[in-house]
Amino acid sequence: MVRQFIDPELRSAVEQRPSFDMWADIATTRMLYQQGILARTQHVPLLEQVPFADHLIPSCDDDTQVRVRVYRPTELDSSAPAMLWIHGGGYVLGSIDIEVPMTQRLAMAAGCSIVAVEYRLAPEHPFPTPLNDCYTALAWMFQQASQLQIDPQRIAIAGISAGGGLAAALALMARERGEFKPLFQLLLCPMLDDRNQQPSTHFELQGISWSREDNRSGWEAYLGGQFSESLPSYAVPARAPDLSALPPTYIAVGGLDLFLDEDLAYARRLMEAQVSTELHVFPGAFHGFEFIAPEARVSKRAHYLMSDILCHAFNRVQCN
Repeated sequence: MVRQFIDPELRSAVEQRPSFDMWADIATTRMLYQQGILARTQHVPLLEQVPFADHLIPSCDDDTQVRVRVYRPTELDSSAPAMLWIHGGGYVLGSIDIEVPMTQRLAMAAGCSIVAVEYRLAPEHPFPTPLNDCYTALAWMFQQASQLQIDPQRIAIAGISAGGGLAAALALMARERGEFKPLFQLLLCPMLDDRNQQPSTHFELQGISWSREDNRSGWEAYLGGQFSESLPSYAVPARAPDLSALPPTYIAVGGLDLFLDEDLAYARRLMEAQVSTELHVFPGAFHGFEFIAPEARVSKRAHYLMSDILCHAFNRVQCN
């Protein structure tokens, strides 16, 4: 039923989607996932004007180290805005190594440095480890702002899918701890609610994008068998009772996304809590469309809005 409503320019991406049981062998799934993304981006040239370098930073949670990748356009001045980027993948997939072209272009478009965090994945590392890794990266950005040549007053947090859920959770954690204050949060089709009860979670999405069954398995992996009701409120952002005093927010989601209703509900609650919030729903678009089919007109519009909103948040006069 859903297929007939997909934007025509996005349909070919659905037809090329490989069919396999992603939960049968998570190691194989991770390999196939990364190969699929790399195949889509292999002909995209890297941008020489956006060099990047990796750093290992001590975890705030244990004795391990967290890998981050810092992108910095050469045109930036000595105190530029910056953004923490958190990749997607249902809490179980993804890596900063497969997002280089996309992250370079986002840094150029928004005119900022980007720190991408390689958080540890569930089910091997359930909550709170992935979120603590993200907090480690955020703390490092604030603490090393001078060395990174970024403005600590203009640090945003952003993510897509599970990364959007982690970004929302990170904003809640930062508010609770009171150590650092992000300027803005940009949430792209964020994965926010473990309950799987909203009407859009019943969309027939098997073989198209992230499905109801995938969602249940992803949350079970992330929560590690723990009951969300007994966890801190930021474990599952949609369950947080109070959304006040959070940073200004942009939420974007496709009209055919499993997360549509939970994202709409979260945006509404943010506005009710007097948080400056902008919401955009893209008709005919499925989960992660803007990166799965970046050349489609709806994807280009999504990318433009994202960079324009970031430029505005950073108080820049003109986007690139």
